[in-house]
Amino acid sequence: MATPHNSAQKGDIAKTVLMPGDPLRAKHIADNYLTDVKMFNSVRNMYGYTGKYNDIEVSVMGSGMGMPSIGIYSYELYTKYDVENIIRIGSAGALSDDLKLMDVVMGMGASTDSSYANQYNLPGTFAPLADFQLLMNAYESSLELGITPVVGNILSTDVFYNDDPGYNDKWKKMNILAIDMEAAALYLNAARCGKRALCMLTISDHLYRNESLSSQERQTGFSNMISIALETAGK
Repeated sequence: MATPHNSAQKGDIAKTVLMPGDPLRAKHIADNYLTDVKMFNSVRNMYGYTGKYNDIEVSVMGSGMGMPSIGIYSYELYTKYDVENIIRIGSAGALSDDLKLMDVVMGMGASTDSSYANQYNLPGTFAPLADFQLLMNAYESSLELGITPVVGNILSTDVFYNDDPGYNDKWKKMNILAIDMEAAALYLNAARCGKRALCMLTISDHLYRNESLSSQERQTGFSNMISIALETAGK
């Protein structure tokens, strides 16, 4: 059943979906890591593909930038297409002094400045968390691949160009590792839908050092994170 944002039909999408923000990264993964690939979506150029990795069916689809965008796509995947697991594979800006470019971070929790959770009318503050089994599987897969990830609390923000000059400092002192713009909405959707989610991030720039990857490196250079996600999808 197609939606306004996804032309796929029931059965076109695997139970596990990898979601980079950039749809061209989704195409890169489909072209270079999967076999027997079929495109299931190109609406708004938000490319989605299903193929096989080590004979396991897996899908990959872009989410776009920001919580409203991943909120739409992940909710439809969970509720319209029977997807059980979504693994976000994105980029992030580092806050922690210990992180360097290309490090892989796994978001055990996703703090946020977003009002996304207001829709639930909860009588308190909800803590958006990764699914523990997905997190454990991803951590084990990374070690098997000889990669040591950093696990902890990340921040999902609504604002890329923040007008508050002390914004990053306030989160850094709370030991937030890095900043993305999507994870909290994904974790909230997964919680509400009774599904599973994990956010893995590759450090693309450091917010306290003059270090950053190029746009091309962001699109095609996240091989460690992609390999971990694909191995996790097969478990």
